[in-house]
Amino acid sequence: MDDRQLLRYSRHILLPQIGVEGQERLLAARALVIGAGGLGSPAAYYLASAGIGTLVLADGDTVDLTNLQRQILHHTGAIGQPKAESGRDTLARINPACRVVPLLERLEGARLDEEVAAADVILDCCDNFATRHAVNRACVKFGKPLVSGAAIRFDGQVAVFDSRRADAPCYHCLFPESEDVEEVRCAVMGVFAPLTGIIGTVQAAEALKLVIGCGNSLAGRLLLLDGLGMEWRQIAVPRDPGCAVCAAYRRG
Repeated sequence: MDDRQLLRYSRHILLPQIGVEGQERLLAARALVIGAGGLGSPAAYYLASAGIGTLVLADGDTVDLTNLQRQILHHTGAIGQPKAESGRDTLARINPACRVVPLLERLEGARLDEEVAAADVILDCCDNFATRHAVNRACVKFGKPLVSGAAIRFDGQVAVFDSRRADAPCYHCLFPESEDVEEVRCAVMGVFAPLTGIIGTVQAAEALKLVIGCGNSLAGRLLLLDGLGMEWRQIAVPRDPGCAVCAAYRRG
């Protein structure tokens, strides 16, 4: 790190759990953020400001007026612009040293595999189960830690699925793809604006911890937030030894 970096990240470096070594890990890391909306916005803000070296922002959508109530990466002048490009421009103003790679597409198939394999940590900030399961399969396949978040109405949830650990579940262990799961979208059900900020920020915190290698991650735990009562609760999530996704790739 040069003198400007030492100054910019000095409040991290002062923390014994991070220090110079931890900050250098962040600077060398590549994070993949899937979705530049309500969750991806605060997550990307904190990843970039904290010093992630390369941030890949994947979103095939464009900015709409209805997004601006909660998707803080974007502003009124960006309406109609691809979200990934709008996000890149915003993050460049926060930390120009963070290399932001905008992907104007919905990652799937070989492209998804390619980006997951290249990343050190993946943040699932999307809004549909098909993408969540596809991302989970790719993370399990390549042994990459996945930080998953969701927010609808006043309810939020965060979990980490770290297939590098032999005892950790994957997303499919918690939400089997074969089961009928009601797909709810904020476009229909609504979402409390700050809720996405809270959940997305927790996702960023978990991703940074995973890269640095400090603290205990949420692997094996599901964190639930009732935003109306502002109450958190935690549920243990065991690994399914017969999981159709992660059993064959189990490491350790």
